[in-house]
Amino acid sequence: MILFFEVSGNRIYAVDSPEAPGKKEIEKLIWLFGNALLLSRETVDGLFIGPRKEMITPWSTNAVEITQNMGIQGIKRIEEFLPASGNNPEYDPMLQALYRGLDQNIFTIERKPDPIIYIDDIKEYNEKEGLALSDEEIKYLEELSVSIGRKLTDSEIFGFSQVNSEHCRHKIFNGIFIIDGEEMGATLFQLIKNTTHLNRNYVVSLYTDNS
Repeated sequence: MILFFEVSGNRIYAVDSPEAPGKKEIEKLIWLFGNALLLSRETVDGLFIGPRKEMITPWSTNAVEITQNMGIQGIKRIEEFLPASGNNPEYDPMLQALYRGLDQNIFTIERKPDPIIYIDDIKEYNEKEGLALSDEEIKYLEELSVSIGRKLTDSEIFGFSQVNSEHCRHKIFNGIFIIDGEEMGATLFQLIKNTTHLNRNYVVSLYTDNS
């Protein structure tokens, strides 16, 4: 069931709980939401902008964890919905959706997962999707496919290609560092971290990686 709490500015907090919380839990939620008003109805009229139902926000994850630390058990999701004005308000369709009223199905996802797609030709798929895989990487994936006895899926190949992204240092920053044809004694990432190794000051953790 979805419980709706209204706060100042007609903002709505929607709480997804498998069953109705007890009186003590409700009081805790009211306090948590800044003395919000628990609405005694299953729907809320109006135009709202909120997160897409398919994407649980990091804010929701933190909010649910807070309720658990407060001794409130069972809550699955909490999201915030902001009132919108006009028929075509601006919002980010990648992250948000426009809701014409809030009901008990705002978190219900009806779409079924797409079928798994197995890739026959990795080189062709690489060119089609612009994954920027090198010949060596394509050969590695082809050999991997043989070793596991099946074709690789589109999501597996796409995920592997993300090592080429600008923020993923595992292959580039930690790779062999060559300047003017001469191999350096340290990787680029080791050089970046060396300053802190020589003088840590008050740094507790720097570029910690658990991958």
